[in-house]
Amino acid sequence: MFCFFPWDSEISTETHVFHRLMADRVLVIGSGGREHALAWKLAQSPHVKQVLVAPGNAGTADDGKISNSAVLVSNHTILAQFCKGHNIGLVVVGPEVLLGAGIVDDLMSARVRCFGPSAKAAQLETNTSFAKAFLDRHQIPTARWKAFDNPQEACSFITSTDFPALVIKAGGPAARKVIIASSKEEACKAVQEILQDKMFGEAGETVVIEELLKGEELSCLCFTDGVAVAPMPPVQAYKRLMDGDQGPNTAGMGAYCPAPQIPEALLEKIKDSILQHVVDGMRQEGTTYIGVLQTGLMCTKDDVKILNFNCHFGDPQCQVILPLLKNDFYEVIQATIDGKLSSCMPTWSENRIAVSVVMASKGYPRDYAKGMEVTGLIQARELGLEVFHAGTTMQDEKVVTDGGRVFTVTAIKEDVMSAVEEANKGVAAIWFKGAIYRKDIGYQAIAFFQRSVGLIHDDVSVDPITSSALINQSEPPTASGSRSGSHAELGGFTDRFDLKASGYDDPILVSRTKGLGTKLQFAQMCKKHDTIGQDLVAVCVNDILAQGAEPLFFLNYFACGKLDTEVAQAIIAGIAEACKKAGCALLGRETAEMSGMYSPGEYKLVGFAVGALEREHVLLQLERITERDVIIGLASSGIHSFSLVRKILSMSSLHYSSPAPGGCGDQTLGELLLTPTKIYSKALLPVLRSGHVKAFAPITGRGLLESISRILAESFSVVLDAHSWQIPEIFSWLQKEGNLSEEEMARTFNCGIGAVLIVEKELAQQVLKDVQRHEEAWLIGNIVPGCTGSSHHRVKNLLKVLQLNRSRFLQNAADVDRHLYVKPKKSKVKVAVLISGTGTSLAALIAYAKEPASCAQIALVISNKSGVEELRNAARAGIPTRVIDHKLYGSRSEFDSTIDRVLEEFSVKLICLAGFERILSSAFIGKWNGKILNVCPSLLPSGKGRNTHKQVLQAGVKVTGCMVHFVLEEASTGAVILQEPVSVKTDDTEETLLERVKEAECRAFPVALQLVASGVVQLGADGKTCWKQGSQSLNHYERL
Repeated sequence: MFCFFPWDSEISTETHVFHRLMADRVLVIGSGGREHALAWKLAQSPHVKQVLVAPGNAGTADDGKISNSAVLVSNHTILAQFCKGHNIGLVVVGPEVLLGAGIVDDLMSARVRCFGPSAKAAQLETNTSFAKAFLDRHQIPTARWKAFDNPQEACSFITSTDFPALVIKAGGPAARKVIIASSKEEACKAVQEILQDKMFGEAGETVVIEELLKGEELSCLCFTDGVAVAPMPPVQAYKRLMDGDQGPNTAGMGAYCPAPQIPEALLEKIKDSILQHVVDGMRQEGTTYIGVLQTGLMCTKDDVKILNFNCHFGDPQCQVILPLLKNDFYEVIQATIDGKLSSCMPTWSENRIAVSVVMASKGYPRDYAKGMEVTGLIQARELGLEVFHAGTTMQDEKVVTDGGRVFTVTAIKEDVMSAVEEANKGVAAIWFKGAIYRKDIGYQAIAFFQRSVGLIHDDVSVDPITSSALINQSEPPTASGSRSGSHAELGGFTDRFDLKASGYDDPILVSRTKGLGTKLQFAQMCKKHDTIGQDLVAVCVNDILAQGAEPLFFLNYFACGKLDTEVAQAIIAGIAEACKKAGCALLGRETAEMSGMYSPGEYKLVGFAVGALEREHVLLQLERITERDVIIGLASSGIHSFSLVRKILSMSSLHYSSPAPGGCGDQTLGELLLTPTKIYSKALLPVLRSGHVKAFAPITGRGLLESISRILAESFSVVLDAHSWQIPEIFSWLQKEGNLSEEEMARTFNCGIGAVLIVEKELAQQVLKDVQRHEEAWLIGNIVPGCTGSSHHRVKNLLKVLQLNRSRFLQNAADVDRHLYVKPKKSKVKVAVLISGTGTSLAALIAYAKEPASCAQIALVISNKSGVEELRNAARAGIPTRVIDHKLYGSRSEFDSTIDRVLEEFSVKLICLAGFERILSSAFIGKWNGKILNVCPSLLPSGKGRNTHKQVLQAGVKVTGCMVHFVLEEASTGAVILQEPVSVKTDDTEETLLERVKEAECRAFPVALQLVASGVVQLGADGKTCWKQGSQSLNHYERL
């Protein structure tokens, strides 16, 4: 379907311009802490001149831009008239009851912009039976359940089912009532009260009986415009009234955000498999969901399962999330309503954590008193805290209580301990009679951090595993990495190593223990586990080399929530093979299954290496290093620092499964990032023991300069010249995507250097030759007298080299001589990419268009199918997307006309077909003659077809490939722009040949687009390809 509401085409453009010209009045509907937080965040926008809150509370009564309104919100007609009469440009709805009553539908129909889902979409929250059936239809994991309207049948189900059916929910419309029973008897009693005694009225016409799940509970929210999904940081909320999760359930007694115990891989899964899946499913069923979607999730030992939905910000989730939003909240809302969320993706404060504590009236959540005077609010604000009012009102110019939950006190700090302390200080400063609150909000996060560094294990079950499947199906690691002196028995209590048998007379032992951080998370997200074992060995063994020690033996610790034998075998095999490369024994290992501590698919690895050297051969002696000493750099295999890579990827159009950016080879980006770290011990030990090397340092995750500084005295500095060594293209891509300075690159990344040696200038050439027998290496810099300040160590020409790498790629990719090099136009040509979800070249087109020398801008992505991964990739890149479902149109011309209108709306000049599976009409092709580019998996149109690769293999052809051509009403070989050949190997299958041709398409399509966008190539009047005078055909096939 064409994903605009009818009112978008009528008022979206007009109001969008209006918002740019003058500030808006905004109406927030509700009276709780959530609504105070919404108003507080909206008031920060320069686009907003006033925020009215109806009915509001004492906190929103008169606070700068914010004030209360007495407008009747239950009568939507009166409310619409009020908004028009008071120039309200935007309405933001808090309570779910109003959403379920259709307030968004009614206001938007009256041409009043309103933020939130339609009544039909809000059924995810307001109708439990609808939500559960929706989840089942779309195979989204949730608790097992069944609905009943007969109490006897319901009780029979509770007593007979094979799972704990202890969660009882009122299942009818407008039902949000939940009872968690402690026994089957209590569950049956709850059923009787709901169905027979009508304790919940009409909402209790049916009951939904659910399985009681166990695990880590959290809330994951997102903004969505019906297509794109913008996740918010995960929140952990506290529902029980008292400390230790005791007492009755409440609407929420506090929360913290982000929840640190949720790994990156799990967040990615939640975004794609739950949030995006729900939004896509609603749209496929004809109900586009626009607004905020909140999911209550349970991370069980088997999977992440949905507990419930909120069709708006939850309370207190809102009060703990919005303080972390860096964007203009008003702009994000407007973009969401307009279907342009991908152009205004929210960003969140990093290295900050928010903790919110709720203060409630005595007696809550049952009967409670009102009218209690409140003091201490000024003192709490002086602490730098945000105090959001909920159940408060003004009485005789004083703030008094007027509800069950009265305040939410929020602290934002750099660490959870500080945030917890500050929030509790704020709560202590505020006083009213009978105030109750929890004192343990945030303690789960503190406990997680303590567990992660091994401080507590009281409530974690640790089960050592000696799985016969794990041991017997793989080669014993001691045999794989054995050496003289090692004595290990699998299943024994200890392992022994005989130093004397290894030939040492007066040895010194050197040890190193290390774990893997973000790179391990990358491996888990990519489901690639066979290389991470080498990384674990390398980070330990290479550090031992800094002392000149020979690695003797290695031990590892592997911990997971639930053992996956195949994954564990791949990791152990990688460790064993790496020990062979290092020349050390794999002496022992421990594998532990910790149910409940790790999420499905998550595991941790720790390595421990011990090495030895003769006492007289200790390498690291700072006093030996002098001015004019030379630095030799050894080539790395890849990237050594990953935290910033993760951030850059989150903002990039590329994903782990995307082809690696141009010039970085034929791997996926994930495979490239997971290239294992080199192990230098066998190659360097003879050099280190020669006496010619003064110091050795592996370049670790600390970055190039800081790693070198670890082996230098304060009196010395290092100056490197980036022209001296070869920097892989991936570092150029990272610098551009992250917009990083020269200093940030040098202090964060290894920039192609895996390790360095410091040697005397006179011996440098000799040592370099010795190293180059085994490793690629260069003379990269010098030791100079020390200086103070930020330039203590520096890399000259780094930015120039990184930018030169990108320029070389652009020129090589297009194979253009310098006299043909096309300077980018001042305004780039706007390009739309049409997809169906089966192509692979969209990511390559997006990446190429971002290059400085590119003449094209990807301005729009259109798909005839919803929910495809390429739409999400485009949204991540900030590119507007549209879904135009061909099945909803009566004819091909009607479908094409709709596409044409959208192209004109975005001022598109060129079209790229990237796996677009619809045949375009002659009228459409005629209008866009010479402006449509397509890529085909063959070198000539005669080779096109669904069985192209099969035909190639059957014919015994030696060369196949792909071509990019102009789309014409009549197929013509003269319309070819570019061809990319692919050699056919003797052992090729259809699948392997297909993959290599796809890689060729990702190289050729961006180059062809550049040629057309720059004006070098165009379609002639005769339907043939025309080259600009002075240019030459770039037919790769002709050049071979």
